[in-house]
Amino acid sequence: MEVQQSKNNELVKKIRRLAITKQLNFLIGSGTSLPAVPLMGMIQGTTDDERNAKLADIVKEVSRELLQLDVSQDTPLEITLKNYINFLSSIVGILNLSNSRQAPRTANIFTTNYDLFIEKASDEVLQNYRFIFNDGASGYFDRKLDGSNYNRTVSYKGLNDNYTNEIPSLTLIKPHGSMNWENINDAILIRSEVLDRPVIVKPTGYESQETFINNHFHEMLRIFQLELDKPQSVLFVIGFSFQDKHIAKMIKRAIQNPELMIYAFAFKEEDRAVFLRNLDLKDEMSNFKIITPNNLNEVYKTKGANESGEDIFTFTIENFTRILSDQSLEDMNDENS
Repeated sequence: MEVQQSKNNELVKKIRRLAITKQLNFLIGSGTSLPAVPLMGMIQGTTDDERNAKLADIVKEVSRELLQLDVSQDTPLEITLKNYINFLSSIVGILNLSNSRQAPRTANIFTTNYDLFIEKASDEVLQNYRFIFNDGASGYFDRKLDGSNYNRTVSYKGLNDNYTNEIPSLTLIKPHGSMNWENINDAILIRSEVLDRPVIVKPTGYESQETFINNHFHEMLRIFQLELDKPQSVLFVIGFSFQDKHIAKMIKRAIQNPELMIYAFAFKEEDRAVFLRNLDLKDEMSNFKIITPNNLNEVYKTKGANESGEDIFTFTIENFTRILSDQSLEDMNDENS
């Protein structure tokens, strides 16, 4: 028992060290927006198109409520938003932790969700932290999305030009679109409201989308691939089961980069087999690890019950945030010792 506990502690410390010292990337899936937004498998319907339409309507309604929300209670909407606020705060805390980071002080958040939780959470976090939130848009009244806007850093310069200090930045990349994106003359404009006809790519239907939407999807994936090809990078996967065949294919290609480390966190123990099957892998690899609740101490997982009433442990974005939030300079010093 003590040996297993020690291994668990070492795993958590390793995750923290990677987050502090490497180029930081996240792949966020639908599981992170629970309980406010149900998973696709929870939606009732006879066809994929019917379930997609119902899910899009739910996300639209949730996003509209979200933009008017004042966080004070523990409704599913507020619980989900608080989880995202704490998650983003922990990332900014990591980027601020070390002035000697060899990697740029930037974290890339790649999400297939088209809700507005990350955007809303960033507004809340910006009240307490100084960082740049980069959603790929430029402009003032008409904020136009352009992939070339992603790869940039921002620095604070002293009044006497005696120093420069890179400001932490969070880069948000949304290949499946967003509830506040509008298509105007084959350009995506990012609005401050939820639109009746937003630019979104339904989870199982991008192959049949119009050419403009398909081009956007592949451009965002190209940016994702470029980030994973960079040296000394780490990718943390949360709430995502690799069912998207395009993204699964890119992950398999990215694993060929020996300087990239991928940790995929499973919601429950059985998801390990699901991940491997969706990725068409026989087992984990030296730079691709699947972390299940059994790999972690109780403080980093949630105890619950399954449909039969049996006790089970699960792993959520809230648990992952706790891992990141517990980081310290000791974790980085252990890496260098």
